[in-house]
Parts: sequence; structure tokens; C-alpha cells
Amino acid sequence: MLRTDVIRPLHELLAEHADRLGEKTAFHDARGSVTYAALERRTRLLAGHLAALGLERGDSAALYLGNCLETVESHLAIARSSAVGVPLNPHSTDAELAYLLDDSDARVVITDPAHLDQIRRMLPQRPRLAVVVTGDGPAPPGVASFESMAATEPPVPARDDAGLDDPAWMLYTSGTTGRPKGVLSTHRKSMWGTAASYAPLLGLCESDRVLWPMPMFHMVAHNLCVLGVVAVGATARILDGLAAGDIVEALREERSTFLVGVPTMYHQLLETARETGLGAPELRICMVAGSACAASLHHDFEDAFGIRLLDSYGSTETGGPITANLPDGPRFPGSCGIAVPGLTVRLTDPRTGEEVADGEEGEIRVQSPAVMLGYHRQPEATATVLSDGWYRTGDLARRNASGFLTITGRIKELIIRGGENIHPREVEDVLIQVAGVAEAAVVGRPHPVLGEVPVAYVVPGPAGVDPGVLLATCREQLSYFKVPEELYEVDRIPRTAIGKVTRQALLDLPARLRLAGGTFHASLLAVDWQPPALPVAPPPPDGWAMIEAGTDIPAAPIPGIAVLPCLPDPAGRAPVQVLEQVRQWLADERWESSRLVVATRGAVAAVPGEEVPDLAHAPLWGLLRTVQADHPGRVVLVDLGPDAELPDAAAVAATTDEPAVALRSGEALVPRLARVPADTAPRPALALDPDGLVLLSGPLGGPGSVLARQLMAEHGARHLLLIGPGTADTADAADEADEAALRAEAAEFGATVTAEPCDPADRDALAALLHRLPRPLTAVVQIADPAPDRLQAALHLHELTQHHQLAAFATISSAAGLTGAPGHADHAAAGAFLDALAHHRRAHGLPATSLAWGPPDAADGLAAPPTCGAPPSSASP
Repeated sequence: MLRTDVIRPLHELLAEHADRLGEKTAFHDARGSVTYAALERRTRLLAGHLAALGLERGDSAALYLGNCLETVESHLAIARSSAVGVPLNPHSTDAELAYLLDDSDARVVITDPAHLDQIRRMLPQRPRLAVVVTGDGPAPPGVASFESMAATEPPVPARDDAGLDDPAWMLYTSGTTGRPKGVLSTHRKSMWGTAASYAPLLGLCESDRVLWPMPMFHMVAHNLCVLGVVAVGATARILDGLAAGDIVEALREERSTFLVGVPTMYHQLLETARETGLGAPELRICMVAGSACAASLHHDFEDAFGIRLLDSYGSTETGGPITANLPDGPRFPGSCGIAVPGLTVRLTDPRTGEEVADGEEGEIRVQSPAVMLGYHRQPEATATVLSDGWYRTGDLARRNASGFLTITGRIKELIIRGGENIHPREVEDVLIQVAGVAEAAVVGRPHPVLGEVPVAYVVPGPAGVDPGVLLATCREQLSYFKVPEELYEVDRIPRTAIGKVTRQALLDLPARLRLAGGTFHASLLAVDWQPPALPVAPPPPDGWAMIEAGTDIPAAPIPGIAVLPCLPDPAGRAPVQVLEQVRQWLADERWESSRLVVATRGAVAAVPGEEVPDLAHAPLWGLLRTVQADHPGRVVLVDLGPDAELPDAAAVAATTDEPAVALRSGEALVPRLARVPADTAPRPALALDPDGLVLLSGPLGGPGSVLARQLMAEHGARHLLLIGPGTADTADAADEADEAALRAEAAEFGATVTAEPCDPADRDALAALLHRLPRPLTAVVQIADPAPDRLQAALHLHELTQHHQLAAFATISSAAGLTGAPGHADHAAAGAFLDALAHHRRAHGLPATSLAWGPPDAADGLAAPPTCGAPPSSASP
């Protein structure tokens, strides 16, 4: 069954196709096409020009391109120059790209105009690196034009003399467990996938029209879409992305016969085309790469379109396919097929190396003509996985009596809970079958007693998912120790370009806790104002009296209720003055049997969309909550609406023992700290301009560094400016360590971090800084200092950035003051003020999020009136 006739030098295959197939389209993308005759000519000219640029025999040449015709032509031209082609992920950060260029020792890099600036940033440290750029226009100075090279005679001819067993390609592993490693392969090894699998098993042939939406830098694209298509003389349509709508349209337009994708793509394709059909009657092969599909997807896809999804299994180190399912062969649910011809698979005990019996789990070892030469410049890593011609995959599987393999997991991903082995995929297979689950992934999390416990992450479908059903299904189908300890909802499952789950990245994702220990949870809490249960307090026997603000407490008479009104105070001194007067009142024994009502107006937002007009009084609510904790039942906070007066404050205090009340439209409302249901919890959706500036004010430790990381990882922030009252001379070791850690992490995202000594509490200094910003301001994050004199920093940031087009304005305080526990007066005041500021901004159409970070002090924090929290409509990390 082997098609050894296709294992030939590429220049021979291209010359033969140019003569025989001539004007047949070989490849085309959204911008154009190339015939086999043109493909032979253009790659020959390119190869000669690459040699003229200094690309010597055996040198490395990097391809930093997306899915396009030039990617295919670059593959073939580098091969014809007898060099080593190095396809790179075009979405790499600067740090990742620098590592790949240096590790591969690239002498030439072929890129496109969109990535040229990034490549130029690499050049000062790599003066020997020659750059070739695609595109129709003239190339910038010092950069060679790809199109010009492909259309003009070079000063030297193409070498076209590489041997089949010469090193030809270096493909980098995904790096899910460390830095990527360059996998070296030869021309013969790379053609083996077509000779052993794609042509004889899947029938890839000259009449096929391949539709290719997968990333072109990956092994399966290199082997099948480029080398496989060229080997048999087929035609390929290259798509730039996995959008289901684009795939459906292309299938119809191209009359495609051969499609390759990951399970997620086929799931989306099913949802998109279920009503109208694929419209591709000639489609005969739907190959699955990356990981096996769930049984439900297999059934639904074939039921809808009458086409099988063909699971396969392979690796970069084995030069492509290891096992495959046949279009008309037997099927075993969950299996990735049988070993391809010319390749031997053993399942062995990972500890002893002894073969295991059919049905038992073992590590997959492979012996094949396509196994890699080794890892580039990593002899120790090579020796770890290659021994006597056998490659240790690190994957675990079971084989049935018919020879079909079912992957059960990876050795490194195995979760060992109290001595019991748990395969993440086994749990995932149960989760994915539950209605409403679009994707699922499981990872082990360290546990102080059990070692590790399984934690599940699910992406819900449009209708949502019921955590109770998930838990019940897991308990029904899994042993008790395999049931996830926690269940989170996430917006996406992190995967490599080929669709493999990057499990450790799950633990760092923004997620909504839906289930823990059998109890429902949501990590986001918000203030909810509700009518209280009335009446619960006996009316005072002797009425009420008013205490004038700023005056001595009267000696007599002594009523049951005293009302202390807070007057408008533009200078912001009222909270401290009122607090002092409250303390005097509490210390006066004559008032021990009386209640004091502190009345504010417009200090809190109690109904949706309400403005907080009196920001100066807002901190008072936080300060007095700490007083109430020490003197339960003695002090009542009442915020009056526009239509309420002081007698109304006395009346409500006479009919409830609630410590805090807001009067709105004749109704009394009390605050509760309530859990926000996870299915309605706000999801981060910031539209940050990557060219804009994110300003962070305050200490970086704790929530500051977490939020900064999320802004870079999830929202595309690439320029961060840190400001604070200190300078490099006064910063302590902890500050310097936090800043250094943030800079290092920012580099991984291709972001930059700068710092300036500017105290935002100094309005003039802050105004001067904002005036000289080097780029537009797109977001502000204030990590609050709870000291009373520091609250002006957030106010100044609010006032001085109102004319900026901000996507986000976030303030972060400590949750230590949520319940008004003693010792946290400053935190409580800061939280109340920042929450009021957020409501004030939102009422004026400005973005705002007020976050209180950390657990509430009291065990029964849900029942305690909070002083700060995120409004339900706000985004929360």
C-alpha cells in the first residue's frame, strides 16, 4: 500500500507537473492563484535569489507568514536552495520570535508587511539576518522584495541538489510543557506521511481539491497541504482562518473533496451549516487533526451531512501520521485508528519498558522511517525520547484486539489523586456529552493532602449549562475520585494552533466558579438593594430630635431617636467631623438607650443607573460601618432621596433595626452583598487599543499585578505606564521586585512597561503628566491606598481623564472593609468612596468598575451591608 513513487526531490516533482499539468491551478488563496508551471518557475527563481542573499547550503531560513500562497512558495524555494526551512507561528510575541530566530540560527526570514516592523525590532541584535518581504509594492530599504525575486532571473541558479536524506526542515513543537524544540527532518522523512497515509489510506490524488483552513506553520500543513498536494499534483485552496462561515462558503465555491480541521472547527461547522447543509456534494474526506472528536460530534456530523469524521493521531517528532481511521473501514468510538503502513507501534509500561497486553494502558512508542533526526542542538532531550530507533511519545493509549488505538492521555498530564490515577481526557469525555457543553478540559491542581485533584473547565453553549447536571453525570459515570473538585465556566479553552489543550494555562484563565464540593458558587459579589422586613423595631416612646451638625450635643430632652444631618460639604471635611460627633454621642451615657440616625443625601446609589451626587459624603458610609460593628443597634445610616426629608429618616429608624437604609420614592431599601449568578455574570469585553496606553496607579503587589497581567493576556494591552508617589531612590525591595516581575511578564506578551514618579494625589503633577503622554490613554487602573488623604488620587484621575476616550476606568480596594469589621475603617471608607465614584461615572456615561478584592471578613458576609463592590453591570477580572 505504500506510495514510494512520491518520495522524490521536490524540484523533480515540480518539473514533471509543470510539463504534464501546466496551467492547472496548484494553490490559490483570497488574493490569487498559481499554476503548476508558474509554481515551478517562481520557486526556482526564488531559490536562486535566496542563495544570492547569502543563504548557504544547510543554513536555516525562517518563514514568518500567515496562510497565503507565499507560504507555500517559500517552503518549496527554501528546499530548492538546499537550505533548511523553519516555519514559525506568525502570532509570536517579540520574546518568542527572538528565541526562535536565535535557536534556529536563521540567516534569512521571509515575512509579510504586517509583520515587518516586528522583524525589524529583531535586527539590531541579529545583523546577519536578511529579510524578504511579500507584497506588491516596493520593499523598504535594506529589505528584499519577494515578488521581485519570484519574477526576475537571479544572479545564481537554484541549487536543486539536496539529497533526500539531507536535513530539510525544522518544525518547532508547540511548547506546551516548556520552550519549543526544533524538530529536524529530511526530505524523505517529510514525504513519508503522503507515501504511507495520505495517498494510500485517504486516497489523496491529482483530482482532489483540498480546502485548507489550518495554520500553515504546523506539521500537518507542511506535510499534507504543501508536500502532499505537490507530491500528487492536487489543488489546494488556502483559507486564512477557521471561521465556520468562510469554510462553508469555500466548500460550496471550490467543490472541495478533502478537508482537514480540529474538533472545535467541525463543531462550529456543524452549528453553522446544520440548517442549509454543507453544499459540498463532492466532499469525501473530513480528516480530524489535533485530538479525537467526541462520539456525539461524530454522530451528529454524519447524521447531518452523511460524511464521516476521520480521527487520526500523529506528532511532529514522527514526521506526521502514526495512526489513521479509513473512510470505509470499521469504527471504534474514541479510537484514532490503526498504525499506518511501514510504521510499528508498541504500547509499553512507562516504568519498565515492557509491552502491555491488548486492552491495557501503555505508553506509545513508534519506529518509523519518518521519525525525526533529533531536536536541534538538544542532544540530551533527543536521547530522552529516542532509543534504538524507537521514539517515546509520552502519550498513553489502549489497543484493542483489532489493532485500533484509543488515546487515554499523556504521562505528564496524569492526575494522581491520593495514589489513584486520573486521565483528564476520561473526565472530559463525560463532560462533553452533557447538554449545553461546547468544550471541556480538565487539569490537576495541587492539593495539600491528596497531592492533586481534578478541576474542570467548560465552555457553555448558547443555552448555557446546568452545573447540577454536570455533577450528577460525573458521579454516575466516574469513580468518586475522578469527579472534579471544582467546576469553572470559561469563555475559551486554551489550545495550540493544532487544537491540543494547553492544560496548565487553564489555571490562570479568568473563570467563573460554578460548583465546588457539591455547592454552587459564583466568585463575583455585588450590592443588591432590597426592601427590608418591616416593622421589626418598637417605636420610640418619646419621639425624635435633631442634632445640629458641628454643635454640642444637647443636654435635654433625651428622645428615643436623634437625627444628625450631613450638610453639603464641598471641602470634604464632613466625614471626619461627623465621625467625631458620632463618637461623642456614643460616649455620652445619657444617650445609651437612644438611636442616632446619621442622614446623608445622595451618598450611595440604591437604584439602577442612579448618580451619586455627593461624593464627599460617600466615605462616611464606610467609616460608620466600623462604628456600627462596635456599637450594634446604636447608629443607623439613612440616605435620603430627592423626595425624602429628615422626619422620614427618623420614621424609618423607628420601624426597622437595619443599620443602613436608603429612602427612594417612598420606599425603604437595604443593601445586601449577593452572589451574582454565574450564568449572568459580566464577561470581560474591553476593546483596548494595542497602540494606546494603560495607566496603573498604586502598588503592584496582589490585585495590581493580577489585573495588569489580565489586561495584557486577555485584552491586548501592550503599553503600561506605572505611576506613584515614590521614585527609584525611595522604592523598597518589594516594589522593585513587583515591577521587575511585571516587566518580565510583559515581555512575554510583547508589551512594554514604563514608570514615572507622579503622585496622583497631586492634581497639578498628574495634569502635567497626562498632558505629555506619548500615546492615547485607553484605560486607567487605580489600586487604592486606604489612607484618607489618598482618596483624592482616584478623584483626580476621574476628573482629569474625563475628556479621554477610555475603554475602562477601574478602581480596586480591599474587601477587608466590606462588613465593617473593627480595625478596617480606612478600607471601608475607601471602598464606599470608590463604589460611589463608579456609580457617579456610569450615570454620566463614563466607563467605571469598582472592585473590592479579597474575602469578606465575616463568615456571614452575604447578609452584611457592604461598603463597596462591583455593580452587576460592570466587568470584573
